[in-house]
Amino acid sequence: MLDISISQYDLVYNAFSFTIAAMGAGTIFFFLSRTQVAPAYRTALTITGLVTLIACYHYFRIFQSWESSYVVVNDTIKPTGVAFNDAYRYVDWLLTVPLLLIELILVMRLTRAETVSRGTRLGLLAAAMIILGYPGEIAAPGGTRWLFWALAMVPFVVIVYELFTGLSESIGKQPQDVRGLVNSARWVLVLSWAFYPVVYILPMLGLSGGAAATAVQVGYTIADIVSKVGMGLLVYAIAMRKSEAEMQTGYAQAAE
Repeated sequence: MLDISISQYDLVYNAFSFTIAAMGAGTIFFFLSRTQVAPAYRTALTITGLVTLIACYHYFRIFQSWESSYVVVNDTIKPTGVAFNDAYRYVDWLLTVPLLLIELILVMRLTRAETVSRGTRLGLLAAAMIILGYPGEIAAPGGTRWLFWALAMVPFVVIVYELFTGLSESIGKQPQDVRGLVNSARWVLVLSWAFYPVVYILPMLGLSGGAAATAVQVGYTIADIVSKVGMGLLVYAIAMRKSEAEMQTGYAQAAE
């Protein structure tokens, strides 16, 4: 492990602690909110809750790994010799990133064929993006890291294309008062995910030592909160609004 300052250690430590609380609170909220939406949208909220639950567990393990990698000696932080486990983060992403795309597809309530087709394609692209990124993450800054960054960017670009081109017609078929929310959800996904490749290359842009380790860990953590909890809140809002609209339509039809 790299030598870092107490302030850098505390910043990462507190970022992990905050994220555990955010993911845990999000999990409770999303699961309890299932009863507030129509049955057609409960699967989307279940997946939203699973995303934050999986992330909460892995952040707890990341937090433990960070604690075990350093020790305070005479008001300074020293490595213990126990390597910080970056694999926890990638295992989390391998599970949660495809699910984030699937929850967006499900809450849009597309046809069954389109749901299966788009969900499968986007899920596999997301998994490929994570798998390709990991070898570079654990490599030293240099050619290998750049190579796997470039390879992981290929499925990322395809996902962005699918979200902004492939889904445009489907979003146009959504109820008028939820189109803005659905559009915001895909922007949250794309912008928060665009943060990851930027953080990924920080060590190759001259940032090194404790500063690089701190920037990478805090950067990934911020992106995770936005993409998982922020996205989840948007999915909840879409589900609520569509449920209310469908209920009002049902009442109007019953009154005729």
